[in-house]
Amino acid sequence: MLLALAQINPTVGDLRANAARIAEFTQRAREAGARLAIFPELALCGYPPKDLLLHESFIRACAAEAKALGEGHSAGLTLIFGTPLPAEGGVANGLLAYRDGVCIGTYHKRLLPTYDVFDEDRYFVRGARPCVIQVDGLPVGLSICEDLWKAEDAGFNHRYRELPDPVVDLARAGARLVVNPSASPFVLGKGARHRALLARHASTHGVFVAAVNQVGGNDELIFDGFASMHDPSGRLVAAGPGFEEALTLAEVSGTPFAPPPGDIAGARRATGAPAASAGVAGPSALPLMADPVLSAPREELLFRALTLGLADYCRKTRFRSVLLGISGGIDSALVGALAARALGPDRVLGVALPGPFSTAHSISDALDLARRLGIRTLELPISAMMSTLAASIDPAFAALGEAALGATLPDVAQENVQSRLRGLALMTISNRTGSLLLTTGNKSELSVGYCTLYGDMNGGLAVISDLTKRDVYALSRWMNEHHRHAGFDRPPIPQASIDKPPSAELAPNQRDQDTLPPYDVLDEIVRRYVESHESGEQIVAATGFEGDLVCRMIRLIDLNEYKRKQLATGLKVTSVAFGVGRRMPIARGWW
Repeated sequence: MLLALAQINPTVGDLRANAARIAEFTQRAREAGARLAIFPELALCGYPPKDLLLHESFIRACAAEAKALGEGHSAGLTLIFGTPLPAEGGVANGLLAYRDGVCIGTYHKRLLPTYDVFDEDRYFVRGARPCVIQVDGLPVGLSICEDLWKAEDAGFNHRYRELPDPVVDLARAGARLVVNPSASPFVLGKGARHRALLARHASTHGVFVAAVNQVGGNDELIFDGFASMHDPSGRLVAAGPGFEEALTLAEVSGTPFAPPPGDIAGARRATGAPAASAGVAGPSALPLMADPVLSAPREELLFRALTLGLADYCRKTRFRSVLLGISGGIDSALVGALAARALGPDRVLGVALPGPFSTAHSISDALDLARRLGIRTLELPISAMMSTLAASIDPAFAALGEAALGATLPDVAQENVQSRLRGLALMTISNRTGSLLLTTGNKSELSVGYCTLYGDMNGGLAVISDLTKRDVYALSRWMNEHHRHAGFDRPPIPQASIDKPPSAELAPNQRDQDTLPPYDVLDEIVRRYVESHESGEQIVAATGFEGDLVCRMIRLIDLNEYKRKQLATGLKVTSVAFGVGRRMPIARGWW
């Protein structure tokens, strides 16, 4: 039996458009000869719908759209898609199975993740029983995302120790194929863990396991697709591409896949070459097939995730263009390059905002970036604005017995004024043009508060807020070294921006390392403290870093929580990002 795994890119709450996309991919599956078409978790409403689920009218609208979709588009095959379902005691995260216009199966998700970015206990009631349907005589067991992962991919599997294992129950009920629609956000390293779990379930229970994940960006979350099927030996026999819509065909019998005549995309996947966007993919006849999850370099995954997240954020919020401040530094250079690739250079505006302490090369490097990317540029000096502000506020300082701006250096107030004037200028341009302002701060800086509220933190989307400074450099170098593969006709990042010491240029001869440890050290502390929740003592023992330094950096991370609470939405690519998945109190007495 041929099945089709349809990884689509839904928009949260756009029920008609999502239903139309499901119908379109169902027709493609039908034309390819598939007898079973499987769509992601909550594909009809998009994931995560969050508090839309608290509106009864939303649930009713989902039910009506699901009925019309199932009854109108399931002729000649079995169609499985995710949608919220009314359930005893509330709403279930559910699957519907339709064939020839008739609903033949309903399933409610049994394990509800409530950790990190997930909050499903807030919205859903837990399902209580397995569901196995027959498709051309094959028993097909239904599961949803966490039912199969059991939080083992995230280190929270203790939550389900006292609950029945949904996959075990499906195997006992006679399932020979377990399908797992999911909406599992991209996190660096998680793809390999998922593949291992899928293979283990398949080989342990002697079943085929077919998984299809949502693709696309919804707010801070990015979904990578990478549909797959493993045979009962645990061997990968079908694999879809990542970060793009696609239809992946898989033969449950294990016979070699032959793409339909004229199916170029399917032929490409069968030979291990990249699939075309929204194409058709099939398994290799070789004992081991190339796995796009495991073969892609870390930096390529980051690049594709961030460009997809940025493009979808703009498309789904209806921003047609973006702008950003370009300083000649590595962070704004990377964000500018990602924006140009995600949206096209004609939709990106770079604004250079030199101040009294800006070096000559900061402007030349910014303009070099713009030329490389082909983006529009403006040069808007802030020195005159600083003088006007100083003339207005210095009398107030005098009345308070405080020194005038810049009377003595270093002057944190004067440094922040420069950042805030730049933020003011950028937001004014954003208001006038309707362009989305992108912030350019990285995770290292945001961790220790090396950023200015209402200044460089201004904007609607924090593109690299989950990348440490090391990640910023690594991704920039990868994009330059593989510029054609990344879609650029030449290296996009000026080499000078990579080579020069990082500096905010808010004071004479300023360097980041004047107040921060080397980024190799800081980033390791951030990774261990923020992402792995290690204590200062554990970090010192594991790294050999000086104890006072570690404690000082941890103290800075803790003290600057108030800034991060006001951070723009940031694209999440690691296990713990600053955002909805990390909930630390600001006012507290434990440090």
